[in-house]
Amino acid sequence: MSSAVLNIQNGLRKIDSSPWFQGVVIAVIVISALLIGAKTHDLPDNILQMLIVLDVGVTIFFLVEIVIRFLAFPDKKSFFKNGWNVFDTIIVIGSLIPTGGSGVLLARLLRVFRVLRLVSMVPELRLLINALLKAIPRMGYIALLMFVIFYIYGAVGSIIFHEINDFLWGDVSVSMLTLFRIATFEDWTDIMYETMAVYPLSWTFYISFIFLTAFVFLNMMVGTVLEVMGQEHEAHRAAQHGESLEGGEPASRAQIEKLEEELSEIKALLKQRA
Repeated sequence: MSSAVLNIQNGLRKIDSSPWFQGVVIAVIVISALLIGAKTHDLPDNILQMLIVLDVGVTIFFLVEIVIRFLAFPDKKSFFKNGWNVFDTIIVIGSLIPTGGSGVLLARLLRVFRVLRLVSMVPELRLLINALLKAIPRMGYIALLMFVIFYIYGAVGSIIFHEINDFLWGDVSVSMLTLFRIATFEDWTDIMYETMAVYPLSWTFYISFIFLTAFVFLNMMVGTVLEVMGQEHEAHRAAQHGESLEGGEPASRAQIEKLEEELSEIKALLKQRA
């Protein structure tokens, strides 16, 4: 690779990593979001034409920005191994679809998703999304257990309460929708009082279900996300300080323990000399 190409690549890398360029990209993403919202209003034709011109300018800027990022990347083959790069590229390419013709709906939808580029540009937001994605497998088991509880309570509710209100408890699937309404506390007391008029002790059915879903399982979901998020923050902090994670524990903690061991050895030596 010639020195001229290396100089160009280094220059593009400096531009891509510079705070001012990142700030401009974020500002353009915000402008893009405002343009999308503005187009949903009933505006005069001259303003709509101006918004269309601005939208074309935003699309061109995004295309130039992704090209700069690609050219500045040291290993071109590894560029698309990063999920965020793939995501940004798909959004930018999708924005190039003309808004006229048969693809007008697809083009508008893809332009809406340009707002999500804000997630890929802000490290803190990327950290949150990565934590959420890593928590999904653990949350899946909790969701499976919740489905089992929903199914059991749905079957019981359909068997007992279908004669009271066939619209809410007609079959298992409808009963599960009713239970989801109860779990979200959407006028659930009206449903409970209706069945209590026939079965006075039916309140135990609702209270036990709400306790399991709204309190136990929901807190398990939140706890899982917080645990993974804490691990992601610790890994991010360690990466920023050039540390490594050993055995799942922060490197700084390991270093402190090592210093304590060295201090204890020094104290032992001093006592021996004394």
